[in-house]
Amino acid sequence: MEYIGYILLAIVVLFWLIAIMAGMIAIFPVGILGFFAIGGIGFLLAQVIKDRLINKEDDYYTKNVEK
Repeated sequence: MEYIGYILLAIVVLFWLIAIMAGMIAIFPVGILGFFAIGGIGFLLAQVIKDRLINKEDDYYTKNVEK
């Protein structure tokens, strides 16, 4: 059930991003700034995910510290 929810949310996000991109193309001269903003957010998100995946200390606390 949880995976179905994630898949549905991913589909919605994909369509939402397509709609945003189409809107930015429609207002081209100003819309290019939006592409830069989305690109910057994407790179920062990728960095956060990469840092989280390689951090062994976070993994230790996730597995061993009682909640």
